[in-house]
Amino acid sequence: MVPGIMPLSCCRAGGAVPKKDEDAKKPASEAAPDRHWKLQVFYLCFYGFMTQIRPGESFITPYLLGPDKNFTQAEVTNVITPVLSYSYMAVLIPIFLLTDYLRYKPVLVLQSLSHISIWLLLVFGTSVLTMQLMEFFYGIAMAARIAYSSYIFSLVAPSRYQRMASYSRSAVLLGVFTSSVLGQLCITLGDVPFLTLNYVSLGFVSFGLILTLFLKRPRRSLFFNRPDGAVDGAAPSEMDKMAVGDGGGRTKGWRDMALCRMLWEVGALAKQPQLRLWSLWWVFNSAGYYLMLYYVQILWNEIYPAMDNRRVYNGGVDAASTLLGAVASFAAGYLKVRWTLWSELVIGMVTAFQAGLLLLMNTTSNIWLCYAAYVLFRGSYQFLVPIAIFQIATSLSKELCALIFGVNAFFATVLKTIITIIVADKRGLGLPVHPQFYVYFGYFTLLAVAYLLAAVGVGLRHSRHEQPGEMALAKEPCQVPAEVPPAQEQRLDAGAVRA
Repeated sequence: MVPGIMPLSCCRAGGAVPKKDEDAKKPASEAAPDRHWKLQVFYLCFYGFMTQIRPGESFITPYLLGPDKNFTQAEVTNVITPVLSYSYMAVLIPIFLLTDYLRYKPVLVLQSLSHISIWLLLVFGTSVLTMQLMEFFYGIAMAARIAYSSYIFSLVAPSRYQRMASYSRSAVLLGVFTSSVLGQLCITLGDVPFLTLNYVSLGFVSFGLILTLFLKRPRRSLFFNRPDGAVDGAAPSEMDKMAVGDGGGRTKGWRDMALCRMLWEVGALAKQPQLRLWSLWWVFNSAGYYLMLYYVQILWNEIYPAMDNRRVYNGGVDAASTLLGAVASFAAGYLKVRWTLWSELVIGMVTAFQAGLLLLMNTTSNIWLCYAAYVLFRGSYQFLVPIAIFQIATSLSKELCALIFGVNAFFATVLKTIITIIVADKRGLGLPVHPQFYVYFGYFTLLAVAYLLAAVGVGLRHSRHEQPGEMALAKEPCQVPAEVPPAQEQRLDAGAVRA
């Protein structure tokens, strides 16, 4: 998982329609022959797979530190890498808005052009300034991933959102896995130089630009390019309802007013305990997670400065972590827990586990232990991601869902940037990589303590609420019901994650 707006596959799409009446109530666009939208979805998934094939990506840091570029570790750690956080924060909101306003495809073209710029600068750039420019384009490419994850929802009907989103996400994960394995095989078995691997990556991202040009540009989008209200029996969306509430006949500025009202509603939704908890987890934990990702290759090079490229296993480690993350995400979908009671404890335990892994990564001199800790760290984070998506989005419309994830991503990016300025940037403390990881260990330790204390508070409140009921049952044992009342059972199971 990367920073940005998450897919909306878990968002409420409207009430269920009986199967026998489904065809009769379908809009005209949905009643069209299946072969059209299926072909477009297949092409989009193929595009998502191919644009992830960048075999040199896992080896960028050793390439910059090696004889090809010969930058110092201080330059890479404190001057070049921090630009990625600054760039991502600067372009996140503009790209989020432009994605919807321009209807996806132009932003996907921008992403492909950014990828080409990245590898052109990696291949031909020789100065610190050109590498900083490379990180700037990296931030644009990362922010533009929202266009791919949102594009799928303009192609299919709401009833197909969840399945199609899983297809597009699976295509991306398969592409990342294939890219990492391909890069590692080229390095270890083929003894391919890092420079040659970057030329190969440049070829793949150039091919991705060609694929982008053949994508069909949708006629509608989530916010700025909507039809005039619900048509053909389709349920009105959140934007349609708010447009009616703003005056119906007034067309000038209604979108702006509706967006403002939705932002206000997002603030009101923050009062819900579970949504607030998992949004805070998204902000704080994802900020630390991506800081670790940005600097872990520098840590690996510090622990094991391999002189032989064939002994650099970054690609294999990325492949293993991607595979474990996919398995963990899949397993989380089958986990049934009363999240209203156990969320804080689960988050706290996972965060404490991650803090221990960070300490292990930073203190060990064995590169394989560091690799293993990294794989487990990523897997534990990916385990909680689908749970957070479900807890945040399960009762929301897709418009509110997009805004909440957008707000969470923005605040996480701001926090990540603040930490980068203080800890990593040469204008701040400018710490080397090992002290940085001690800071990240302390950061996750504080988060774990906060979550576990919150879990204790939830447990105490739950026990106090249970005691009066137990005393009443003790006084009148003959009135004990044979089974839990349906309303109480529904409350107890309200937070369970179901497949």
